[in-house]
Amino acid sequence: MTSTLVAAERRSARLEGAVLADPASFRILTGDRPTGPLHIGHYFGTLENRVRLQRLGVELLVLIADYQAITDRDSPAHLPVDVEGLVLDYLAAGIDPDRAIIFTHSQIAELNQLVLPFLSLVSVSELRRNPTVKDEIAAGGGTTSALMFTYPVHQAADILFCHANLVPVGRDQLPHVELARTIARRFNDRYSPGRPYFPEPEALMGTAPLLLGLDGRKMGKSRGNAITLGASEDETARRIRAAKTDGERRITYEPDRRPEVANLVRLAAICSGVAAETVAEQVGDGGASVLKRLAADALNERLRPIRARRSELAGERDHLRAVLARGNARAGEIAAETLRAVKELMHTRY
Repeated sequence: MTSTLVAAERRSARLEGAVLADPASFRILTGDRPTGPLHIGHYFGTLENRVRLQRLGVELLVLIADYQAITDRDSPAHLPVDVEGLVLDYLAAGIDPDRAIIFTHSQIAELNQLVLPFLSLVSVSELRRNPTVKDEIAAGGGTTSALMFTYPVHQAADILFCHANLVPVGRDQLPHVELARTIARRFNDRYSPGRPYFPEPEALMGTAPLLLGLDGRKMGKSRGNAITLGASEDETARRIRAAKTDGERRITYEPDRRPEVANLVRLAAICSGVAAETVAEQVGDGGASVLKRLAADALNERLRPIRARRSELAGERDHLRAVLARGNARAGEIAAETLRAVKELMHTRY
């Protein structure tokens, strides 16, 4: 583990204490790309924590990053369905639209207008070093769109437009928060040195155990190895029965040696609220079939109330659109005020 990561985790632990002590002093920006339905990795990795923070009293802004969805793919005709699906998943998981702002990139023109001045504060080499950009360049074989280079700066605009001071992230997202901090600092130094305008956001690192996909690879929407929040109980059980394990009958919790088995043990443990080692001992010589049945039952039990709410809301398209329209309006007001101040500081308000 690098010294940078260790320092980030220590700082995050202190921030968690500060949030518990005074949640109202924090504004959080978080969100997802609308590239398909959310799955259990999203729920246990981010959604559950968002709901927890909201209940504590933290101000929450949830971005549906529809503009970021076109950085590495064409804008699909089903994008409206995907956007509404995210709103549905958010509400079902417990995000309260009366307390949180749910909004989309494409509807907040003032937010996107901040990208241009922010681009002037970073170098091409800095953007090339960003892990997401590097991965896309490698995957694209030299055909990466120019928009991909702006991806980290766009994320910084997402964070800074609303003056968010806390951003929940995983380890792989730390560079994005660091760039947002760099842009905030450089903007303040150049345009508002006497009284910094943008706060330097902090990263709140998640503590939820990482869940692998059912095939042992990283869980992802496009890999077909996840269980969506909207899946039925029968589908959930069927997919878990097909999950990859190994040839050893006795179930043990050894993440390094038996990652696929450990993943199912971890899933059952998260859902039932007991230690992973306890789950492994309970299954013992029952083997993979017993473990899979236990994991499926525990997951279905955990998601049952969420799926019930999701089913109730699924037919209320007008309500989902109204939630989004209200969130867009509120985010637009914040962005307009930020852009007005930025123009003032940059002497471009004529």
